[in-house]
Amino acid sequence: MVSNGRANGHVSQASLKVNFSSRNGNTPTYPSNCLEFLNDPLSGEKTIPAKVRLNIIVVGAGLGGLATAIALAISGHTVTVYEQAQKLGEVGAGIQIPSNSTRLLSRLGLDPYLKEYVIEPESISFRRWQSGNVIGLTQLIPNFREQFGAPYYVIHRANFHSALHKRALDLGVTVKVASRVVGYNIEEPSIVLENDETVSSDLVVAADGVKSVARGTLDQSGKSAFEKTGFAAYRATVDVERIKGDPELSWLLERPALNIWIGDQRHVMTYTIGAGKSFNMVLSHPDDSDPATWDQQNTLSDMRREFQGWDSRLERIIGLIEKTIKWPLISGVPLSRWVNGKVLILGDAAHAMLPYMSQGAAMAVEDGAALARSLSKMETVADISKALSIFEKVRIERAGMMQEASLLNGKLWHFADGPLQEARDAAMKPETLGLPFSHSPNQWSDPATQMWCYGYDAEQEIDRAWTKSEL
Repeated sequence: MVSNGRANGHVSQASLKVNFSSRNGNTPTYPSNCLEFLNDPLSGEKTIPAKVRLNIIVVGAGLGGLATAIALAISGHTVTVYEQAQKLGEVGAGIQIPSNSTRLLSRLGLDPYLKEYVIEPESISFRRWQSGNVIGLTQLIPNFREQFGAPYYVIHRANFHSALHKRALDLGVTVKVASRVVGYNIEEPSIVLENDETVSSDLVVAADGVKSVARGTLDQSGKSAFEKTGFAAYRATVDVERIKGDPELSWLLERPALNIWIGDQRHVMTYTIGAGKSFNMVLSHPDDSDPATWDQQNTLSDMRREFQGWDSRLERIIGLIEKTIKWPLISGVPLSRWVNGKVLILGDAAHAMLPYMSQGAAMAVEDGAALARSLSKMETVADISKALSIFEKVRIERAGMMQEASLLNGKLWHFADGPLQEARDAAMKPETLGLPFSHSPNQWSDPATQMWCYGYDAEQEIDRAWTKSEL
């Protein structure tokens, strides 16, 4: 099954591709904007069209695969996405889109596709597990827009996926579902489908998730691609109407905000999604058992037992949950390379991480934008190895650091009551009082972490790496 062409009421950019004699495709070599009408009107000013146009296969139509396809299509490449699912869609609930991701999504023309779905929270409040008292505070509005030039959003994962899919179709990306990839030819390059069909291209990008087949072409050690973290998470949503009806809980809906209760080996993250109609909850807890042994039928009672004795208001919200799914929390084993010949991996296939920095999907968006940017620097087809090498070096370093930051939050949030917890809370107190501070255990507020995490521009870093390589 194939989908392409029109979607969301926009004209497909594929229909506007014309073969001009200009050396730079739709960009004249002399000063002129006469061909500007052929460029995508939604893409940002910093988008650089590729001088060398490639035929590219993307494996996987998840968030990372679609974001990558969009970035590549905007640059002028011909993109076909192969997805094993019978139809597109995302499971799960809420997801955060931090500033380092929204900056890129805006340049990729996603703003009009996302605007009806996103919520921009005012703040993130860290709360003591037993009382719910605020012990840490990050002001998102207006701070993040002013400091980083991009907002911080939350959204339902399914809505995010739908927006990316529509944008990809409007750019002329072809999406083939029911197309499971079972093998790769590194040098040709090509993919092998489950029906034994072989499809060739100039480049293969595998965004095939945590169970990546392509990862095996890079790491043939036989070792597990992921490390168990000893934690799992319950994910659930509650209808906000049920919360509104409880006078002890309605304060949670007075303004859009994220709240995180943190305690010994556990935490609970909450925020509204779905245009304010659903209350999203993620409840992290210790569990190193085999997921194959889990009884999803008893998850509600197990979940409530995990958080007995916590803030009574939080227990009341947990009591409103009617259905939950339990997920194992894993962290990817870092790889020394993501590229093999003309096949590369990105997203969770390359760097699965704990959700404690809310950066998993954001890293995949950065990967896609960085790849498109690096390929746009090519002068000839012979430059593809250099373009992939620069992409690989920049992204391995960035994603590896984000994995580390996510693991560190798992330590900082989960102190048992005692000297470490007291020192952490004392270090966060100035931010709750609006006082100046130079550092914080709250990585959303810590000035150095903030700039590194949210001020990061994936395309700009590729530009710097290319400039450095030419010195």
